[in-house]
Amino acid sequence: MFACTRPVRPVRPAGLAGLAGSAPRVRRRTALLALLTLTATTLALAPPATADALGAPDAGGHCSRHRAEGLRVPGAQHQQADCLAELTTAGTVASGHTEPTDWAGLTPAGLATPTGVPGIQIDGYFPDTSATNAHHGWDHDAQFVIRLPDRWNGGLVVSGSPGNRPQYANDRAIADWVLAKGYAFAATDKGNTGPYFFRDGRRPGDAIGEWNTRLTQLTRAARAVAAQRYGRPPSRTLATGISNGGYLVRWQLENRPELYDGGVDWEGTLWSTEAPNLLTSLPPALRNYPAYAAGGPGAEEAAEKMHAAGYPAGSEFLWEYHHRFYWDLTQRVYREELDPGFDGAVEAGTPYCASGTPACDADYDFTDRAHVAGPAVERIALTGRIGRPLITLHGTLDVLLPISEDSDAYARKVSESGRGALHRYYRIEDGTHTEALVDAFPDRLRPLVPCHRSSFTALERWLDDGRRPPESHTVTRPEGATPGELLTKCRL
Repeated sequence: MFACTRPVRPVRPAGLAGLAGSAPRVRRRTALLALLTLTATTLALAPPATADALGAPDAGGHCSRHRAEGLRVPGAQHQQADCLAELTTAGTVASGHTEPTDWAGLTPAGLATPTGVPGIQIDGYFPDTSATNAHHGWDHDAQFVIRLPDRWNGGLVVSGSPGNRPQYANDRAIADWVLAKGYAFAATDKGNTGPYFFRDGRRPGDAIGEWNTRLTQLTRAARAVAAQRYGRPPSRTLATGISNGGYLVRWQLENRPELYDGGVDWEGTLWSTEAPNLLTSLPPALRNYPAYAAGGPGAEEAAEKMHAAGYPAGSEFLWEYHHRFYWDLTQRVYREELDPGFDGAVEAGTPYCASGTPACDADYDFTDRAHVAGPAVERIALTGRIGRPLITLHGTLDVLLPISEDSDAYARKVSESGRGALHRYYRIEDGTHTEALVDAFPDRLRPLVPCHRSSFTALERWLDDGRRPPESHTVTRPEGATPGELLTKCRL
């Protein structure tokens, strides 16, 4: 997929044939839908249908052109406002106001979709110089979506996309639910998308740094638009997101706390100038998994090295899938963003290079390269110095961002920074990074989406009347709970 002089034919995933307990149809579906949470490709999206085409109410209703077209997003270079009879994916899929490929694989198949949320949707983009996002035929980055429900509860939820997905990636996991609760919702593509995101910017780390700038920009703009629509600014602004989106929540509450009342961080990526971080946890997997998979006398030692690197005992059934789809590409593109000189002129390394090969990402040593990568990481690093209440949740069987190398470490940063009273951290037993895998392993994994909703509700109560959430702890999997119960309930 990546090369310096010519295109390299992508490695074609071999599906989930090696994963126990998956019927062939489920394996094919999961392999297709479980797109990279940290890195995903983008697909074009047709322009949204017009208000008239959607059968909008007459001028006296919520969809009067005066109300919709009179709204202006501060700083936007382009915008399009539409009045919709349904703002959730129950309506936006058919109307063209979302793109299912953006959120494919991020939720279990059986997740219910709320309905009955009419309102206004504004799509657009801020000025930007890159063009990795092809949605709407705009070929322009810094795209955003803002949704304003008719029945507003006075709050605003903002989010950045997980991975390098476009702006609709949170529609199923987050937007549907908060819109049904009455919140306005805004999301951004973070300013660059897709597996070549590292080409954006002039310095190493610029592309990731832009993610933070874009969420700040959108938060300010969405607050202003809500004030236009409802006649007053939001009484509450909350940030939430998954994976890279969770990283954004952490960064915003550390660096822009005045914009928010609180946040929920769902398995956020940890960037730190010292171990652990993504560039210290992935190389051991790339080095040791092949020996583990090959079996023989070296397999046991390889497994021990994997466990020592943070990949928990009991997660082995997930390793083959992550080796096929996640570890290699994720390591190469993020290393290219932060330390492009490691492999010389080659762009984003060599796919599945064997340990010992010169400039192989499997042998990347962040400590040895700290003099080069350190300044780039420092500009995007987290400190733990949050300024608003934050709830973090993370699955114990996450083998893309192993929990001991990520949220465990971030919780320590928060505590060491003296901000522990503002933080709650829930380790969700048997949760993993990619929700679609729950469908393939319903007897081994539990979904995180209901735990995110429980955490969000706990944050609301914390802010409403000071009812502090339960102390940080591991949320055990209820004994005997059915997959249906796990998808709808998560008691913190």
